[in-house]
Amino acid sequence: MEHLAVTPYFSGSYAEARNKFLNVANAQGAQVESYPLAGYIGLLGEELAIDVAYLGRRDAKHLLIVSSGTHGPEGFAGSGCQVAMLQDQALIQKLETSDIGVLLIHALNPYGFSYLQRHNQDNVDLNRNHIDFNDPLPVNADYSKVHKLVIPDTWPPSDAVEAEVRLYIENHGELAFRRAVTSGQYSVPGGMFYGGTEPTWNNVQLRAILRQYAARSQRVGWIDIHTGLGPFGHGEKIYAGRENPVDVERARRWWGADVFAPFEGDSISPQVSGSVVSTIYDECSNAEAVLMGLEFGTRPMSETMYQLRASQWFLERPELSQAEALFDVRQKIRDSFYCDSDLWKGMVWGQTRTIVLQTLTSLADA
Repeated sequence: MEHLAVTPYFSGSYAEARNKFLNVANAQGAQVESYPLAGYIGLLGEELAIDVAYLGRRDAKHLLIVSSGTHGPEGFAGSGCQVAMLQDQALIQKLETSDIGVLLIHALNPYGFSYLQRHNQDNVDLNRNHIDFNDPLPVNADYSKVHKLVIPDTWPPSDAVEAEVRLYIENHGELAFRRAVTSGQYSVPGGMFYGGTEPTWNNVQLRAILRQYAARSQRVGWIDIHTGLGPFGHGEKIYAGRENPVDVERARRWWGADVFAPFEGDSISPQVSGSVVSTIYDECSNAEAVLMGLEFGTRPMSETMYQLRASQWFLERPELSQAEALFDVRQKIRDSFYCDSDLWKGMVWGQTRTIVLQTLTSLADA
């Protein structure tokens, strides 16, 4: 059997990734639709859009969703896997004899993907934005205690600020610090991991996509691909559904005992409110949904967090948008979420393909 190199599936920019995705989707005969982000252009002058490709019969009973780019530059990995899926003839052939459709949602956050920033055009973390804004906003009281430490008045941070960060960690623990910063907050619009005060454009478009392609599905398996947490190249299977033991057990039957649930306390990811995949409960309320955040490790968390702090600092100072230091920060953000090596890409696609095939099997057998 011929083994193809994985490198051609992956891209070096959002513009390249989008072109590859659209080209291979059209060549495969997928149903393709684009949702442009009006009023914005990309870093290289390109159009920005969420693109979708649907494979299989439109009346299929069950649906596999694979999404990419929820957090901007994390889309390099997810896009590469989506392009690989579209050229995987063994996978395509499985669809031809099944009652399963496949929906690929490319670049949920095209602005962040293009500009190499985790948040979207409104400084909103999309995985904190899909909540019911008619209810009181979630409260993260600890974020206000650390905001001035993670986003200080000057950059790079002074020795005194970094000493305060270390002191906070000594007093409260590394995990408590990470939770305070990353679990999401709704009180500081210029802060990190901000969830917003209303549904973003991305949120609205995703719901429209689900209503069009997933509303009739009886059973849905959704894999949202992420990067930046964990050991190099390792994909942690993070249960992303409701806090329901029955649903967690179903996810482990589908994907293995090594599915981690953040609310059980053993995942590399904090428990968050408003994740992208949670929209399935609103838009496809009659479907049985099994949801995963697939998180691939890149670099040490301390390095990634430092670069995210730098990115946020520059975001709050648009007068520095052309500063040479910002270009350096963007490159380091890209490196923090995308390891441009054949080994890492092979690990990412190999694990993703296994999980995709497991999902197709479970959808067919359940």
